[in-house]
Amino acid sequence: MSDPWVALEPGADPAERVRLLRRAHETFTEAGTVPRPVRAVVADSWRRSARAGVGPDGTADVELTDGVLGTYRAEHPLARVMPLFRELMGTFAADGEHLLAVCDAQGRLLWVEGHPATRRRADRMNFVPGARWAEASVGTNAPGTAVAVDRPVQVFAAEHFIRCVQPWTCAAAPVHDPRTGRVLGAVDITGGDGLAHPHSLGFVQAVARAAESQLALLAPAPAPATADVPELAALGRDEARLTVGGRRIRLSRRHSEILVLLARHPEGLTGDELLCALYEDESVTPVTLRAELTRLRRLLGPGLLSSRPYRFAHPVESDVAVVERRLAAGAVAAALRAYAGPLLPGSGAPAVVRTRRRLSDGLRAALVARPDPELLAEWAHAPWGEDDLDVWRALAATRPSAAVRQRLAELESELSALPGRPRSTLRGQDRGHEHALP
Repeated sequence: MSDPWVALEPGADPAERVRLLRRAHETFTEAGTVPRPVRAVVADSWRRSARAGVGPDGTADVELTDGVLGTYRAEHPLARVMPLFRELMGTFAADGEHLLAVCDAQGRLLWVEGHPATRRRADRMNFVPGARWAEASVGTNAPGTAVAVDRPVQVFAAEHFIRCVQPWTCAAAPVHDPRTGRVLGAVDITGGDGLAHPHSLGFVQAVARAAESQLALLAPAPAPATADVPELAALGRDEARLTVGGRRIRLSRRHSEILVLLARHPEGLTGDELLCALYEDESVTPVTLRAELTRLRRLLGPGLLSSRPYRFAHPVESDVAVVERRLAAGAVAAALRAYAGPLLPGSGAPAVVRTRRRLSDGLRAALVARPDPELLAEWAHAPWGEDDLDVWRALAATRPSAAVRQRLAELESELSALPGRPRSTLRGQDRGHEHALP
């Protein structure tokens, strides 16, 4: 075959290929070997699917519904090019009894549109908005595999890993952020065997490139410095960074704590409230705080901080608020991407400690409640998650590899050697920053 990403070479008999693929699929699920004529891209995907613990009789889970789905879709970058997708693919999907589908970078379907009867058939296998079709969740499929390998790909009939999907054929291509190159998701066409033609793969690839060009045109021009919204980055760093008016200002730890608290309280804080939030030592006087604020104003320049109460004079965006918004919308993967680490990990300011715990506990609880092996592994292998027993247990339940089981056993053994310590308290974010806790 000249193009390994195309499912059928010209002149191939689809019925005969389906018969051979079904036999090969049975061989793989029973013996773990991949016979011919399975393409290398499909064989590799089957192996990844098996390692992720996907079973051939599984089905997709619907993770986002109703308002949560609507909020997440509205905020997703690909929402801006949905009119383009519909213009280029909508008629083709409807007339050909196909479906147009768009997923995010985690393989979660955001939109599924097209022929009504085909949609009803697809509903029975949970090929619906809000369902996760990542390779690690449902095995080989065009949108999930496209974002996994970052390549346009066709998946024909019994090349699908899950049996209930094998009557279908699909072609998908990843869509990238034109500025950063990051994968935003994939655009997919799903339907019958006719989509195994090479033209369908070229079609979705052309649509994906058109979407990237459109995103580049829609990207807002740099705003004048006077219109910049200040941005505060405080996750995963002991000294926060404030970006304002084209300047990047590195802050001391105490100034970082002050700005984090003011960003969380746009209504402002009185001097007494700030004093209690910042200092455990009750002997610290208001004079000390006023001196810190005087130095901070001098550093930031005029017009950014106001007093009576102390507050930002203009709206400020913070990475803490981004994570909180995404968690509230149920966008756990997006929240994890924005989480660069614990909030000001070396800080012992009481209000910062409470916020740090609340944010990390909320994110890890969402990960454990929605056991996605990719997201759990991302947290578990981060510095703040390497000793997180709850997350490692959840990861072992979804991806019981030898390395995961070994690490879990080490943590269990370490915990048993700590007499009198509750079993749920061994967490990376606590153990790594015990010096910062009150």
